[in-house]
Amino acid sequence: MAGRTARPERGSATREVILATAERLFAEHGVHAVSNRQISEAAGQGNSAAVGYHFGTKADLVRAIARKHAEEMERLRVWMVADVAGSADVRGWVACLVRPFTRHLEDQGVPSWYARFRAQVMADPALYQITVEESLPSPSLRLLVDGLNRCLSDLPADVREARWAMARQVIVQMCVERERALAEGDPTSQPSWEDLATSLIDAIVGLLQAPVTPRS
Repeated sequence: MAGRTARPERGSATREVILATAERLFAEHGVHAVSNRQISEAAGQGNSAAVGYHFGTKADLVRAIARKHAEEMERLRVWMVADVAGSADVRGWVACLVRPFTRHLEDQGVPSWYARFRAQVMADPALYQITVEESLPSPSLRLLVDGLNRCLSDLPADVREARWAMARQVIVQMCVERERALAEGDPTSQPSWEDLATSLIDAIVGLLQAPVTPRS
């Protein structure tokens, strides 16, 4: 019986090592610059086909990384959304957008790779769509989007959509800067992840509520 239980545990541990290694390599070099063979070797797997065996294609591997982080952030987000449910306070909803991401990055320790992984994936439409698909099942994220859109109902739909995209870019890129600085031992623009989150919330509330220039 001991042998039967040890094998699934070893398989699970191998999957976790491959996931962590792939996330780091993708963050450092870009998804398309890293082969499954390189990931297997860096993960200490004697079998160069280990990534394919455990995950399938590279897109499947990206999906697994995205799903892991989405599930962890969902646990952080759900109680925050419950606190602001029914509110018309834009800042409260924006905090639900920002703080689960920054707190999740803080929980990763130093160095972390997820912000840089997200930035690499966001640059590729097909891979970015995978991360979107992994976020869609999140009940708290759907409530967040609905709640914030109700607060911004005066904005034209296309303007609101464009500002959502801007907000996503600002969050990820500012977190990339802090994540990289921490990993390399460089000074950071904010003393803590919590301070960065507050600064991001200030900026995004201003972005979402900025006046709209009439089109000629």
